[in-house]
Amino acid sequence: MTDNTAQANQFAMLIAPDDKRYLVRLTPSQLMHTHHGFIPHNDMIGKPFGTFVKTQLGYSYLLFQPSTFDLVTRIKRSSQIIYPKEIGYILLKMNIVPGVRIVEAGTGSGGLTLALSRFVRPNGRIYTYEERDDMMEMARKNLDKVGALDVVEMKQRDIRDGFDERNVDALFLDVREPWLFLAQAHAALKSGGFFGSLVPTTNQLSEILQEMERLGNWADIEVVEILMRHYKPNAERLRPEDRMIAHTGYLLFARAITKHVSVDEPQVVIAEAEQTMVEEEIPAESVNTESEEMHGQE
Repeated sequence: MTDNTAQANQFAMLIAPDDKRYLVRLTPSQLMHTHHGFIPHNDMIGKPFGTFVKTQLGYSYLLFQPSTFDLVTRIKRSSQIIYPKEIGYILLKMNIVPGVRIVEAGTGSGGLTLALSRFVRPNGRIYTYEERDDMMEMARKNLDKVGALDVVEMKQRDIRDGFDERNVDALFLDVREPWLFLAQAHAALKSGGFFGSLVPTTNQLSEILQEMERLGNWADIEVVEILMRHYKPNAERLRPEDRMIAHTGYLLFARAITKHVSVDEPQVVIAEAEQTMVEEEIPAESVNTESEEMHGQE
């Protein structure tokens, strides 16, 4: 059971009267500036979550413990993140539970890595690969701020030569051409392991599906697009928000298996082999001669 009070050097979420939200890391003697004035961090440290704090101008702000959603959507980033609506499905579909080992390629700003770190604890491990040094540094800082680095191993390199890990439980690719790395992904996964990938276009989906069919060692394939609509929480005038989060990408999931061989193929081969053996042992002339001799004896 966690302490339900705001702690120094931890994050807190503040919600203004107009619903504007602030994610702040509490530091003693610092000030949080808002459009309604400032709030001393000391006024928040040690205060129970779910209560109000006031700016020096008298505006009341709600103080909450931030959720994983809050952290993922408000981390510093310089590239497109995977949205929480996709992350939630990824976590469930790929069976991300305490103790699992998962490889991730395409760390980006570390949004998915952050979410994964909260589900694999205490004994799980995340191995995340990123080629760009600027993205790796940003992700490292983001993960350090939320205390996630103890379950994350960060590797800066190209994945064309494959992954260092073997027999991992799950592997997720968030890269431009994931179909080029399916063989490497399969080599890292345990038999029956979970594979996932996010791509923005249907052309990329087709490339992945064609390569999976060619390789023949993937099964239970699923493609989904997740759309989410918020509603205005007004009992008398309940209606959708004017904007919605629609297309943000396509998700593809599969399970790693040993290469499939049709059960009919060996039977056909055996039948052909048996026929060849019969033809070699008893030539057609011998059969005809023997038949004529039998008729002659009659």
